[in-house]
This record gives sequence, C-alpha cells and structure tokens, in this order.
Amino acid sequence: MNRRRHKQVAFHDFPGGFNGARIFSDNRWVKLAQIIPWDLVDKKYAENFVGSCTGNPAVESRIAFGALIIKQELNLSDEDTVAMIRENPHCQYFLGMSEFTGHAPFDASKMVAFRKRFPPEAMAEINEAIIAVEHEDLPPPTSSGTGEDRELDENKGTLILDATCAPADVHFPTDAGVLNDARELSEKIIDELCDSDSQKKPRTYRRLARKNYLLLVRNKRPGYRLIRKTLRAQLQYLRRNLQYIKDLTQTNRLTAKQQYKLDVLNEIYRQQKQMYDSKRHVVEKRIVSVSQPWVRPIVRGKLTAKTEFGAKLALSLENGYARIEKLSWDSFNESKTLIESCERYRDRNGVYPERILADKIYRNRDNLNFCARNGIKMHGPKLGRPPKDKSLYEYQKLMERSEAGERNAIEGKFGEAKRRYGLGRVMAHLSDTSNTTIHLTILVMNLKKRARDLFDFIFHLLDRCASGGLVFKLALEQ
Repeated sequence: MNRRRHKQVAFHDFPGGFNGARIFSDNRWVKLAQIIPWDLVDKKYAENFVGSCTGNPAVESRIAFGALIIKQELNLSDEDTVAMIRENPHCQYFLGMSEFTGHAPFDASKMVAFRKRFPPEAMAEINEAIIAVEHEDLPPPTSSGTGEDRELDENKGTLILDATCAPADVHFPTDAGVLNDARELSEKIIDELCDSDSQKKPRTYRRLARKNYLLLVRNKRPGYRLIRKTLRAQLQYLRRNLQYIKDLTQTNRLTAKQQYKLDVLNEIYRQQKQMYDSKRHVVEKRIVSVSQPWVRPIVRGKLTAKTEFGAKLALSLENGYARIEKLSWDSFNESKTLIESCERYRDRNGVYPERILADKIYRNRDNLNFCARNGIKMHGPKLGRPPKDKSLYEYQKLMERSEAGERNAIEGKFGEAKRRYGLGRVMAHLSDTSNTTIHLTILVMNLKKRARDLFDFIFHLLDRCASGGLVFKLALEQ
C-alpha cells in the first residue's frame, strides 16, 4: 500500500513571505470595519485623556474598541482575544493595522482598561450611531400599517418591550457560604495588618471555623438545627475578626482597598445578623457575593432558575434593533420604563409608536392611560374578566396568540445574547466593566444585524440588475 507523505510547509517557504497574507473583501471583519463609526469611537475614547500630557502613549482607539468587538463576537477570554489578533490578518485589518505582524499590539491585561475607557453612556451612543447609520444603498425602514396614506404626525412603527437578567460570574450563594467567604477575607486583612507592623497574629480559630463550615456543606441533607448552628458559629467568628481589625487599625492605617473591603464585611455581618435574629431570608440590598458586593438577587420566576444573581436590564426592540432602556444591579419593575421608552422613541422618530407589544406586567393603569392619551395601541393579555361573548373571547385569544408570536422576537434576542455572546454569564468582575460588557453585547448584535441588512439589500439589487439585464436581452432578440 502506497502512503502519501505530507510535509508541513514552513513559514520561510511560504510564497511571498509570511507578511504576504491576503485580505479578502468578503471577510466578515472587512465588512464590519466599514460599518462601525470610527470617528465617534475616537471622540469618545479621547474623552478619557482630557488634560493628560504625561505618561506612555495610549493604545489607539480603533485597536482598543476593535479588540472589544473581537472578544465579544467570538466570545473569547482576554488572553485568547490577543492570541486571535496575533494569528489572524483579517483581525489586524479590522484594527486598522497597515501590515500583518506576529507581535501582539498590546498585553491582555490592557483589555480591562479598554472596557473602563468605554463607559455605558459611550457604548449607548455608539450603538445608536450604528442603528441610525445611513447607507445610500440601504432601503428606508418599513413601518407596520395597512399601507394607506398617513399623516406626518400619526403614530408609526412597533415597539417591543421586555426585561431579563444578565447573571454575574458568582457561585450560587448561601448564607453560610457568604459568611465563610467574609470570614476568610477578614483573616486575610488581619494577616496583612500584622505582617506590615510585625505584630503577633491574634487567635482567629480559622481551622475550627473551616471545619465547622465543611461539616455543613458536605452534608447532603442538612437539617434546620445544623444550619442555624453553623450560621451562629460563623457569625461569632466574623464578629471576633472584625473586632481584631478594629483594634489593629488603632496603630495601623488601612489602605483605600482594605477600607472598602472592611466596609463590605461590616455590612455583610449586619445583614446576616439581622436575618439570623429575625429568622428570615429577606433584607434590603442583600449582598450575595463578597468579591462582587454590587450583585443582587433578581427574582424572575423562570422554570430553570427562579432567582438569578446579576444585573437586570429592560430592552426595547425596534425594526429588529435592540436598545437598553434601563440597566441596574438592583431589582426594578420594568413596567415603569414604558413611558420613558415611548418618549425616547418619539425623540428618535418624531412620533409615538403605533403599537406596543409587551408582557402582561406592562399593562398597568398608568401605562394604559398614557397609551390611550397618545393613540398608542397596547397589545397583550387584557386586564379583568374575560367577555361573556364567546365569539369575542375566542377572537381575543386568537389575537393574543398572534401578538405573542410577534413578541417572541425580543425573546429571540435574549437567547442570542445569552447563548451566542456570553450574556448568560458575564465574566467581568467589576461593576463598571460588567455594565460595559452588557452594552457591548447589544452593540455587537446590532452590528451583525446591520451587516446582514446591508448584504441582503446588495444581493437584492444584484438580483434585480440580473433580471433587468435578462429582460433587456430578450427585448433585443425580439
């Protein structure tokens, strides 16, 4: 049997040299580079350096913003993003480089600074520019209606509203787990204070505390008494450590970072002690993560997860493009955002939407009265008792099913953001960078939608030109 031998071509044997890598015009990164408003990106990026004349030169705005787009589009880590940029000539073209290079344009740790330099406000403005960008070859947006002539001041278009949660990268919290993490952090602060002043470390009973915690978590079915006993012990260990820190700070001065951690520990002890004494599991602004104290429990009532831990965002969908109407780490009632969303819709388009597709929670009295005053049709499940007329009731049910199917477009956006772009688990570990990551996810989805719309319209034009040429050829033959 003859075996074919394959020899790997070395880089020095590559025709034209390694720097002779070709750039294809139909590559996705080449297409996306033509849609992004780079001038606006540079303007928002430059606002971080107003009055700064010292230090090393900053990375260019296109490289910084483009790296964030690459990371979000491919759902990569910071290290893998830098590796992808090194290996892919089209990614380097997307970042505005003039020639291919095998050296990384920046270190992976710079990605954190890039996210900080594009706050949510800047991301929202760039996202709005991507949605509103006008190409000469793009068709005007179509509005939902009957096709009849309408006056300029009449409501037009459809606005879809809904809310979801973007879970943070935290383990599932329990009261005992939060207290154990807080106790370990307090022990770390005590060690730092004692080492800085060469003092003898106080007795913290950390081994016994760890053993007490493991006795609970390794029990498959812990009882009520064991849980209460463990919480009481962990509260005592944490209270003792906080008193030690208070005594040590009389001679040692805490850094700003240590003081921030100490404030978090004091708040955790106060909340956990209050819930233990009242035998309840509810407290205002409850901290569920020591490393990310801004994360809050968001009750969603879903089948897979009744409670999620992360940021809550209200989203609107218009002509297939998504916008974040409100983003908060504290839970809020999404129905309160409907009036503001309609006012922003009017500022963009000059008129209110013709109809609103939203969940039942949006159909409260204030929203219904607002829609009635402004001639907006608010679809969704009707409030109150069903009508006695069975034919009318069946018609309402049919319309509700039809509108629910149309409203599923925003549910699809949620699924795309969570499964495709990593919104199902936000890996950023700072509150501001997490907000930027969430806004960046919506921006990338709109960017891809804009690219698809542009490609579909160009394909439609080519198809029409081809059919027109065929008609012209037949006319000549006749």
